[in-house]
Amino acid sequence: MDGNISGEESDSIDWNTDDELETQNLPPSSSSTLIIPGGEASIASGEASSSTGPSNSKLINHFMGMGFSEKMVVKAIEQDGEGNTDSILEYLLTYSALENCPQELENSPQAEPQVVSDNCSSDYDESFLDDFSDTDSCHENQENINSLSDKEKKLLFLADMGYTVEEASIAMDRCGPDSSVVELTDFISAAQISKAADADLGELSDEEKPRPKHLYKDYNKQKKRKFLDYRLWERKKQRGYEKKLRNEDDEPIRLPNPMVGFGVPAEPCPVFHRTLPEAAVGPPYFYYENVALAPKGVWSTISRFLYDVEPEFVDSKYFCATARKRGYIHNLPIQNRFPLLPLPPLTIYEALPLTRKWWPSWDTRTKLNCIQTCVGSAKLTDRIRKALEEWDGVPPMSVQKYVLDECRKWNLVWVGRNKLAPLEPDEVEMLLGFPRNHTRGGGISRTDRYKSLGNSFQVDTVAYHFSVLKDMFPGGITLLSLFSGIGGAEIALHRLGIPLKNVVAVEISETNRNILRSWWEQTNQRGTLVDIADVQQLNGDRLEQLIHTFGGFDLIVGGSPCNNLAGSNRVSRDGLEGKESALFYDYFRILDLVKCIMGRNQ
Repeated sequence: MDGNISGEESDSIDWNTDDELETQNLPPSSSSTLIIPGGEASIASGEASSSTGPSNSKLINHFMGMGFSEKMVVKAIEQDGEGNTDSILEYLLTYSALENCPQELENSPQAEPQVVSDNCSSDYDESFLDDFSDTDSCHENQENINSLSDKEKKLLFLADMGYTVEEASIAMDRCGPDSSVVELTDFISAAQISKAADADLGELSDEEKPRPKHLYKDYNKQKKRKFLDYRLWERKKQRGYEKKLRNEDDEPIRLPNPMVGFGVPAEPCPVFHRTLPEAAVGPPYFYYENVALAPKGVWSTISRFLYDVEPEFVDSKYFCATARKRGYIHNLPIQNRFPLLPLPPLTIYEALPLTRKWWPSWDTRTKLNCIQTCVGSAKLTDRIRKALEEWDGVPPMSVQKYVLDECRKWNLVWVGRNKLAPLEPDEVEMLLGFPRNHTRGGGISRTDRYKSLGNSFQVDTVAYHFSVLKDMFPGGITLLSLFSGIGGAEIALHRLGIPLKNVVAVEISETNRNILRSWWEQTNQRGTLVDIADVQQLNGDRLEQLIHTFGGFDLIVGGSPCNNLAGSNRVSRDGLEGKESALFYDYFRILDLVKCIMGRNQ
């Protein structure tokens, strides 16, 4: 979501995406051109991209550049052909992992590595186990092993790879008994993302180091994994590779139209019923948010990691005067929801009544577009003014189209005759449901205000989903707020009248932490607020301490960065393998740790 604050035409932003278009059913325009008085042309055009299949030599050089030997690359291409680069990379990574096995395997016969594909069937599991059946000297009685059930074979195999029996059992419970070994190892690896940060504890003295009693009782044993260990997962991420956890033939999750989720206020919709997977049933309750229009396969992967819970896709235009298409995965009840009162304005005229005087009849917008972290520049609005002043009456269609394209792109509103301006920060606060001046003061710049607001929740939408918690927690709630930003979840709960007993807010931005702390103090919250700077530093030891202190968490909320998912980012829209958006796996890691620790303590 982060972008240039200046509204000058930026080649790093692709505005021709559904998420950035006006909420009415208008066709996207690929280009618009207007000759401005003085000969200056303003052009915004979509980029055409093309790609051709690499030759064999280019493909070899590509993988050799990653550090693989030419011999290994050639062998992988012979095995899989040139067309499937993901399969080739998986082959190379797996083969490398085998070469780096512990010392006791050096003298044992190595079977040729089984190439991992996205079709993880039971037949694959059998061949995978067969291929590695003689790689460990502890398998002395092969006849007894063959007599085991499929589940027992997988548990034994995972234990031989260095996992604890508890880890393997949890993975089997989460992924199901029919899951492949690759899915199970990927599941456990996801839970270990950022676990390497625990090594930093080595700088502490023995007395200062926390002594965990949590799930991972023997961290050294984890580091002895023989195949597909955490380092392999990390290498995949570093090279821009994301392991797909669904079959290629599976249908991707489709976005609904209209985007009303399991219902919105004042809109007729059928009564929804859903049955949650057993692993997802709360408490604790969890709530995850991100952009709806993510790259293909992203929501399928997110859903798979979050216990196969179906996403709820909602456009905030049904709650306020601005669009905000988001997906939410949660295990909250969906019946008996209610909206925040008073209801917020639903149209531009209601939200910004002073604009009505200057609003031309040919600008038919009633809703604003999705609010971004960047705003239009003074040069842009001055160019538009000069273009309109050339005409006494209604401008020609070409000028209208140019102006409306820029208005939708930058959420410009009319503030005078032929005069447009971007939204002010306090107007954005109102549209997103935050208190007036929530992001103002304390040395916070306008740039930081726009950035913080552009990355926030829409409070009315989130509060509608949280409203079911009011009767469930009359005495107050203990919240773990990951990527807490400027406190959208906290404000939603507060406005619903749910007391905040304890809040652990994890947020990397010091500016955002200061905004939340200031709101907490100004609203005279009686609970305890704990600030943590980085989700990657929130490990099992710290979670164990917090759960012991507060008695557990009632709700775990998070909206990990959408930088590599949003349609406005055409430079690094890399999906969940992108640097920022890969932090989703930390949300899952922390959620799963909390569920395991709380489950064990019950």
